[in-house]
Amino acid sequence: MASTMKGPSGARADDFVSPQRFFIRALHMTKLLWVAMLIGVQCISLLGQSRHVSEPAVNLGDTSFLDALGGPGFVLEQIGDAAHEGTITDSAGNPVPDVGAVNSVSGLTHIAWLTPKQFLGGWYGVEVVLSAAHVNAGAQGEAGGLGATTVAPFILQWPEHRVLGMAIDQRFVADFDLPTGQYWRTSNVNIGDNAFTVHPYYSITAFPLKRLETSWRVHYLWNSTNNDPPISAGARSTQAGQAIHFNATAAYKVWKGLWIGLNAYYLKQITDGKIDAVALSNSPEQVGAIGPGMVWNSGTWFFYANAYQEFGAENRATGHKLVLRIEKTFNWPAEK
Repeated sequence: MASTMKGPSGARADDFVSPQRFFIRALHMTKLLWVAMLIGVQCISLLGQSRHVSEPAVNLGDTSFLDALGGPGFVLEQIGDAAHEGTITDSAGNPVPDVGAVNSVSGLTHIAWLTPKQFLGGWYGVEVVLSAAHVNAGAQGEAGGLGATTVAPFILQWPEHRVLGMAIDQRFVADFDLPTGQYWRTSNVNIGDNAFTVHPYYSITAFPLKRLETSWRVHYLWNSTNNDPPISAGARSTQAGQAIHFNATAAYKVWKGLWIGLNAYYLKQITDGKIDAVALSNSPEQVGAIGPGMVWNSGTWFFYANAYQEFGAENRATGHKLVLRIEKTFNWPAEK
């Protein structure tokens, strides 16, 4: 497919990067590496509230440039993430006093596959992501170990097409996060959250100009009930609220294989969290972030760097983070 796929403004895809080589980047899943810091109700005391159920770790800025490009083949990727959350905010966005910082590092291994066969006009496939992390929440404690396992039994990647002369790439993925992460009821800080999530997303990349791209990935998040919450919660069950979040980029190709630009993300919780099936008022979370980033391609290898500074946080920890990624692509072998 790489030999026939076209890039923006009529340029061949090979002139900037073949679509299948970007497939992996675009398929980083939801709960991946942004570690499960302050997962579930572990945040109750950190947020300075009598009741709060935190959103799980999700893909906030872990995918970025040229996100929706893709094609048949295999991809293998390793990602490293480091974050410093120096402030905890309340429901009004004000800092909670006398609360320590949260520091975390995490990594994930991602394997994905797209078949050359099509369904509903697009290539379909599957993927799996394994994650691990270490979180230090100061006086609240620390934790380390394996995180949730993300599986996507259905990926649908559409070939590039044009709208008003502008190249467009799109993808839909049905993600599910399995509660395989390290979790103990006696701990205030866990890597896992002891709950399933349903986390589909839609991604689109457009090229308004030959050397200019913009990518958007929009997620919906639903969390199941944790029927075995931490003892500190003093509850029989907890459930994080539903949320919408997205990643967005704008980049310019400054040299062959090198794109530089801005990357951003935003999360908004749209329903209240629940404790013992009772909705918690003034509990929804929100946060935004923006920063510089780049991707450089050499053959079938890709290297990414993305930095973020958060703002506008409510009911959650906030600070800055750095994401580094390396990937290797394997194109689908030609039919004999």
